[in-house]
Amino acid sequence: MKRRKLIHILGLTGVIALLSYTAAVFLSPLAYPGYNALAQAVSDLSAQNAPSRMLWNTLAAPYNICSVVCPTCVAIYVSQNKINTKLFRTGVYLFCVMNWVSNIGYTMFPLADSGKEITTFGEVGHIVVTALVVILSVASLVALIVAAFRKSGKKSIGIWAIIALMMMLVGAVGQQAVPPAYFGAVERFSVFAAVGFNAVLGVYLFTDTFEKNNNTEKTT
Repeated sequence: MKRRKLIHILGLTGVIALLSYTAAVFLSPLAYPGYNALAQAVSDLSAQNAPSRMLWNTLAAPYNICSVVCPTCVAIYVSQNKINTKLFRTGVYLFCVMNWVSNIGYTMFPLADSGKEITTFGEVGHIVVTALVVILSVASLVALIVAAFRKSGKKSIGIWAIIALMMMLVGAVGQQAVPPAYFGAVERFSVFAAVGFNAVLGVYLFTDTFEKNNNTEKTT
């Protein structure tokens, strides 16, 4: 019983991750003279040569830890309790893997220079990590959407997954469609989609909403 209570409490790490990431995105530019949030990517704030790197690392420290703790706890919980269907659980697992790939990958391959063309091995690695994160994010959200609407009962988590997926698509399409002067604005839709959905899963875990919504949907 104590372990079950603890894993529910750890769902709050998803909310902490969202708050930490939001603070880093909006406050780090204060240490980056000339940074243009409308035009520049979020990753420019944490680039190795960025003047805001130290402030970013400070503000994003809780996010770096909590962004993997939350989905890992959710994955463990839905696995142990056989929440919903196998497809639903697979979606949660993929989302968990995505967060681990993001956390480890971006730490290993940070951008060397903010706003610079991609040329070095580390910068190419950064792009590869981004591609993996996008693929895993889309796959996990699609799986959760399909699973949520294939079963009877509440569909709220499927709706949240749709919102997150639409935000990712807006960011991906918008980056190609809008002028460079607004690249950063649409890119933020993508980066906040995954962080926001992580917080949603954390709230579901903390409130034990998974079990309440899916008591009649559990499979063996």
